[in-house]
Amino acid sequence: MYSDSQTYVTGELIKDGKLAIGDGYRAKNIELAGVGIPFARAGNIDNGFLFDGADRFPEEDLAKVGEKISRPGDVVFTSKGTVGRFAFVREETPRFVFSPQLCYWRSLDTDFIDPHYLYYWMNGREFWAQASAVKGETDMADYVSLTDQRRMKLTLPPISVQREIRKILGALDDKIELNHQMNHTLEAMAQAIFKSWFVDFDPVTAKAEGRQPYGMKAETSALFPSHFVESELGPIPEGWEPTAIGDLCNLTPGRSYASKDLQESTTALVTLKSFERGGGYKQNGLKPYTGKYKDEQVVNPGELIVARTDVTQNAEVIGRPAIVRGNSKYNTLVASLDVMIVRSNIPDVGVPFLYCLMRNEEFVGHIVGHANGTTVLHLSKDGIPAYRFAKPSSELCKRFDDIAQPIFKKFDQNEQENGRLSVMRDMLLPKLLSGEIRVKHTGKQAEAVA
Repeated sequence: MYSDSQTYVTGELIKDGKLAIGDGYRAKNIELAGVGIPFARAGNIDNGFLFDGADRFPEEDLAKVGEKISRPGDVVFTSKGTVGRFAFVREETPRFVFSPQLCYWRSLDTDFIDPHYLYYWMNGREFWAQASAVKGETDMADYVSLTDQRRMKLTLPPISVQREIRKILGALDDKIELNHQMNHTLEAMAQAIFKSWFVDFDPVTAKAEGRQPYGMKAETSALFPSHFVESELGPIPEGWEPTAIGDLCNLTPGRSYASKDLQESTTALVTLKSFERGGGYKQNGLKPYTGKYKDEQVVNPGELIVARTDVTQNAEVIGRPAIVRGNSKYNTLVASLDVMIVRSNIPDVGVPFLYCLMRNEEFVGHIVGHANGTTVLHLSKDGIPAYRFAKPSSELCKRFDDIAQPIFKKFDQNEQENGRLSVMRDMLLPKLLSGEIRVKHTGKQAEAVA
């Protein structure tokens, strides 16, 4: 501990106008709409914000919510159910309304409590020890009440030290965020190419009108036909075949398991929590596993998986694809029952093609039509294999993979770097907060790494 640190009761800081701790607005369903600012729930928070598919709160009604609107510098904390997800509201974060599942901690005197330091403190041992002591006191789901939060003790070093800690850990977080943004751009590039070529048929339309496809090399343009033909799917490029995914791929369901199988191991299950909302892979969704499995249920890094079930309110996970990445903690990854492994059985259709195919809106609409259930959505057996699309020539599939593979490789490299940076940040966090490592010994090294 820093010798000049002081410990405060949060309630006293609130009375002194230094800190605000609040929860979200209890909106009625009729108050929510399809337009407005996001109404953020726990599912939209996980070391950042994901508002795709979120309910919206009409801007003309914001006077109802009072202080329960986000501000830059807020620390967001999931206080009900899945307790302990955090996010920091940056200047560029879209403004949103807090739901009752969320609480916010807000520095009202940034010369006394640095907002970034507050975020790191809440990720640290002192906050977690206090939250863990009260979160299971009810017979229902875990819950850390506002009353409990306003009784907590907050240790603050001098503001100069807070800012140095913020600078060190922030350098790592900024690099992680930059890599996330770069990956969003990389995936958008691959998706844009796929949509232009294989959904909108832009090069074929251009050639049919006697134009050279914009920005395309002649050898690539030559792979596209110059006419459309009628088909069961509507007009499609000449020579392309209406094809079902089930004709191209082997689909392997994952393994069912019991809670007794979830023990420490070098084998882990790839679970429903391994999917980002809307598609994409999350490293922190793995569960250690000691049970049995078949060889074909082993998932290798770089392979494609699809979610078979969904517990989100807007069907944001079911049928969505993800490309599995390796994890240094586990030697073997096994798909769980909620996961389907998708393996192409022809060499010209690779993972990038299938991944982009399953991210397009037509596929998503097809999947929603084959999902059933109320609280939990389940995908029917023929949901994925029955989807039909216009398959281009083998040469054109290979050309797309040649373009997309380097994009996805860079994506994976960024994610691996983020994993290393996260480990470094998580190692430094408790040592910096406790004073075990002094800021002057750490700052330059962390900034150099970032």
